[in-house]
Amino acid sequence: YVMLLTLSPYTPTYRDRVSPPGVMIRPYLNGFTIAFNVSQPSTWQPYVDSMHHFLAAYDDKVQEEKNIECVSGQYFVQGGNESEEKKACQFKRSLLQNCSGIEDPTFGYSKGQPCILLKMNRIIGYRPGAGVPVSVDCKVQKGNESDLRSVDFYPGNGTFDLMYYPYYGKITHVNYTSPLVAMHFTDVKKNYLVPIQCSLNGKGIINDVNSDRFLGRIIFALSIGK
Repeated sequence: YVMLLTLSPYTPTYRDRVSPPGVMIRPYLNGFTIAFNVSQPSTWQPYVDSMHHFLAAYDDKVQEEKNIECVSGQYFVQGGNESEEKKACQFKRSLLQNCSGIEDPTFGYSKGQPCILLKMNRIIGYRPGAGVPVSVDCKVQKGNESDLRSVDFYPGNGTFDLMYYPYYGKITHVNYTSPLVAMHFTDVKKNYLVPIQCSLNGKGIINDVNSDRFLGRIIFALSIGK
């Protein structure tokens, strides 16, 4: 009990061996195969609903009310007592452009060009990329590379801006919303199961450990019928 009293509820005691971040995708419904037929809305509507639900916290008005505008391209380091509430930078869903669900409420699913969101796991105090933004790329995991002919990334060129780091923990960083990278699969082979691997790239990132499919990368499949 005495030892427990010495632990801080805000930050881990030891952070000298923080592991690199894992990643996750949205929508995530019943596994890592996203399968639907364009001509059957009932097959893709659950994915669309999941995306809208997830992005509700990223609505522009919500972000403007709760969070502040930050300086892009540099870490947002906040001093003061560790128990003080930390400010969070705005991440508006409009930054996701064609994958925001604003202009196209179906996120491309009605056209057979689905959007998928990628987020890094939160790690207290972690500064990814060692001063250079971490980027995302996607490729066919196994099979013919031509099965995936085009992917657009948002925001910008598919990077996690430094201003969203470091993260200070859920107790003090109460309004923090994780930055996202949207992947818009605009040209994928139809009527075929296409396994895809999307990876983080940057200094300090590990994305080639075969025993961990979520460490710095994620593997999923797209099956888009007509």
